[in-house]
Amino acid sequence: MNTMELIKIPKVENVRMLDKYSNNHSLGTLYPTATHLIFVDPNGKKQIWVLYMHITSVDKQPLSTTGSPLQIKCKNFLTVTFVIPKERECHDIYLTLLKLSSPARLEDLYCFSYQASKDELPQHAGWNFFDIQSEFQRLGVPNDEWSLSYLNTNYELCDTYPKYLYVPSTSTNNVLSGSAKFRSKGRLPVLTYLHSNKAAICRCSQPLSGFNARCPEDEQMLYNILCTNPNSKYMYVVDTRPRINAMANRAAGKGYENESFYENIKFHFFGIENIHVMRASLNKLTELHKMTTVSSFLNGLESSGWLKHIRSMLETGWFIARAISNGVSVVVHCSDGWDRTAQVCSLAALMLDPFHRTIQGFQALIEKDWLSFGHKFSNRCGHISSDGKEIAPIFTQFIDATYQLLNQHPYAFQFNEYFLLTLHDHIHSCQYGTFVGNCEKDRQTLRLSNRTYSLWGHMANHMNEYINPLYCCNGYKEESNNVLWPKLAPQSILFWKGLYCRFENGIHCRETYEDLLLTIHDHTIALEDHVKLLYKRVNLIGKLLTSNDAQKKERQTHYEHLDNKFSKESLSEKIIGNSANVQELSNRTDISISQLEKELKSVALDWKSSRNIEECVCSTTFDTFNKKYHCWSCGNIFCTRCMGRHGTLAGQLSQRAVPVCKSCSQNPSSSSPCNS
Repeated sequence: MNTMELIKIPKVENVRMLDKYSNNHSLGTLYPTATHLIFVDPNGKKQIWVLYMHITSVDKQPLSTTGSPLQIKCKNFLTVTFVIPKERECHDIYLTLLKLSSPARLEDLYCFSYQASKDELPQHAGWNFFDIQSEFQRLGVPNDEWSLSYLNTNYELCDTYPKYLYVPSTSTNNVLSGSAKFRSKGRLPVLTYLHSNKAAICRCSQPLSGFNARCPEDEQMLYNILCTNPNSKYMYVVDTRPRINAMANRAAGKGYENESFYENIKFHFFGIENIHVMRASLNKLTELHKMTTVSSFLNGLESSGWLKHIRSMLETGWFIARAISNGVSVVVHCSDGWDRTAQVCSLAALMLDPFHRTIQGFQALIEKDWLSFGHKFSNRCGHISSDGKEIAPIFTQFIDATYQLLNQHPYAFQFNEYFLLTLHDHIHSCQYGTFVGNCEKDRQTLRLSNRTYSLWGHMANHMNEYINPLYCCNGYKEESNNVLWPKLAPQSILFWKGLYCRFENGIHCRETYEDLLLTIHDHTIALEDHVKLLYKRVNLIGKLLTSNDAQKKERQTHYEHLDNKFSKESLSEKIIGNSANVQELSNRTDISISQLEKELKSVALDWKSSRNIEECVCSTTFDTFNKKYHCWSCGNIFCTRCMGRHGTLAGQLSQRAVPVCKSCSQNPSSSSPCNS
């Protein structure tokens, strides 16, 4: 059914949006659109946009004397309650939200109908940013020890793995096929990260060992992995599950490796819980918004176990990273190898490799360990209607663990908190096709790169918003080998209020120091770029004037006293004194007087302070729903709707696209917006 066919409800007036911290409830109008439920107050200053795909639950509460309350909980941790005057209108909106928030098919998702504005990059942008083989080439693969296997080109060996797999060069096709048959879902051990010391991280699923079954091909496969690293006589096999869970799986014919059958391995269990425990933990965490006292909040946080789970992930990732840095290879698995395995392998790579702490490197890490190796995004994020048993906050936990590292080591990451928040929200929004589907095969079948936009393309067009101004790419070293050491003490694992409480009134009303630093960083970059262009123009004009003076000297030798006069003047006086000649000289260059004037006026030398600015020029109130943006051309502050398309300013040397307001984007002092 077409989305617009479901939107039969007209706007609903006199709706109250409740504020749990006070009685300052907002009165306004609800507008159901094709993609969002929008609440607008009478003056238009306050606007709340609820994306249907973000909705995780809709609760129609008992009728009150003032109307029918409707509580909406979202995957981005927004919880909002609207009191609708008429019960019938509330029921109609309730049914509509249930249908639109849980499409029946993947093809009904938002990304297949979304059309970007003219400000954005073209649809194909972003889909070709990353290539798994290029990432392995960066790691030095293929080489003598590791080779590229084509057995999975048609996804016949394992339909949830990428088509190209890197395996030990000594592993024959029979060994690969036999190992795949002995592993759950066919997910045999393959390379995911190779250190410069030849220690490798390999990932797989649990073996189908039962109580005593064995597989010679699988045993040979692990031995071949061990032999790729001549610097160690043993390797670790890390099972991320609690021991009791792994033992219970043996009764179902699955289980874990028997050290008696596998040579020179050291087996370790880590107690990361399964998806059902994690789902229950998140449900308890989302109930914290109801807590009104410190004791109830702290008790609820402890009861959820959320921080304990985050610490378990970091601890496991650190064990793997430490082993690799010490030259010992590690094979990692959980049950099926697409949840906990993805979490700890990517965290270990984040700790080991500074490249993955850059924006591009972090995106490449997600492409490899999450998208290519088959994390079930659509199932885990509940993109379509299901029974809910497959939903789990696996990627949310990874983003949270990354935030913990960012918070502990702010100089080590190129990206900021807002980058992680944007990434988290768009995993669930389905506005872009990047994370739709459960594996590489699904995405190819859906032809997402031809039919939808890429999140990476969108983020590339807003890169200045994600830069961490504290990042020190060369000067920061936690240890001599640049391994990032996580702080695992209980007091070091923090509740991330910027994610879980960002929509709570009063939590983020004031500008944070990170926001202030980013503003200063952006302004500094703008001024430095402008100064470089001015130096270039002044030097060019100086050369032109020198050349012109030399010609005059040859023609008019009797005016030598004038030359002496000019030599005593400053360059600026010389330019003014020779202004009549600049236009003549500019004919020999691509610069004109009007161009110089345009360059001087196009870049804001002074940015308006965002402190104590509560409203945009359009009267929209700045809050957690409406972000502040500086225009790089005029220096004023605007809301999202007042910002124009990213443009290149005439006064920039780099000529990269930067945020410009709508007024300045139509001003001739800024050049055409960037569309490439």
